[in-house]
Amino acid sequence: MSKLVFITGASSGIGQALALRFFQAGYRLALAARRTEEVQSWASAHGISAGSYKIYSADVSVSDSIVAAGQACITAQGVPDVVIANAGISVGMDTAVRADLDVMAQTFATNNIGLAATFHPFVDAMVRRGSGTLVGIGSVAGIRGLPGHGAYCASKAAVISYCESLRGELRPSGVKVVTLCPGYIDTPLTQQNRYAMPFLMQPAAFADKAFAAIQAGTSYRVIPWQMGLVAKLLRLLPNVLFDKALAGRPRKHRQQPG
Repeated sequence: MSKLVFITGASSGIGQALALRFFQAGYRLALAARRTEEVQSWASAHGISAGSYKIYSADVSVSDSIVAAGQACITAQGVPDVVIANAGISVGMDTAVRADLDVMAQTFATNNIGLAATFHPFVDAMVRRGSGTLVGIGSVAGIRGLPGHGAYCASKAAVISYCESLRGELRPSGVKVVTLCPGYIDTPLTQQNRYAMPFLMQPAAFADKAFAAIQAGTSYRVIPWQMGLVAKLLRLLPNVLFDKALAGRPRKHRQQPG
C-alpha cells in the first residue's frame, strides 16, 4: 500500500500545495480542514481519485476536534508516514486593546496547542512502529519579533522550540521531527500584508522544497534559504539597530470587530 500523509489546513495555501506535491509523489492523502467543501472541490479540480484521499472535518483550535480527526484517520486509512501540522492563523494585535488579548489566545490555541494536538494521536503508534515523520510549520516570523505582530511571532517562536523539544524526545524511537519555517509565501494569509515581502514564493515552489526537506528528514529548514540568511542576520543585529530598522514599518492588519 502506498504511503500516507496527514495534513491540517488543507483547504487553501500551503496546505493544498503540500497535498498536491505529496499526491504527485504517490502518497495517499488524509486532509483535515474546517472548510471540507473547499477541499472536496480542490481534489475534484485536480483529478485526485476518490480512493486516493479522505477528508476529515476538524477545527485545529479545539483539541478534541483535531484529536478525533487523527483517530478517525488511523481507523480508516492507517497510521500515516508523515503528519504535517500546517494549520495556522496570522492576525495583528495591539496589547492596549482588550479584545486583542482574545486574538492572542485564539492564535496560540490554533498555532501551538493545535499543533501538539495534531501530533498527539499519532505519536504512540509511530513509536511502536519505529518510524514516521512529524512536521511542524513554523515561520521566519518566529525568529525575531515584529511590531504589531506579537501574537503570531510569539506563537511561531513557540512552534520552533516545541518541535526542537519533541525532536529530542523522539530521537531514540526512530520518529523524526521536522521544523519548516516558510518565508513569505503567496497565500491568502500574506496577500493582505501592508509591507514589502522579500523573496516571495509561490506555494508550489515552496511545496517542492518542503517535500525534499521532509523526505530527507531535515531537522530544521527555512524556505527560501535567502530568508533564512536574512533572519540570522536580524537575530545577530543589536537591539538598537533592529528597532531603528523597523521604525515606521506598517503593522499587520488587526482583526476587525463584528
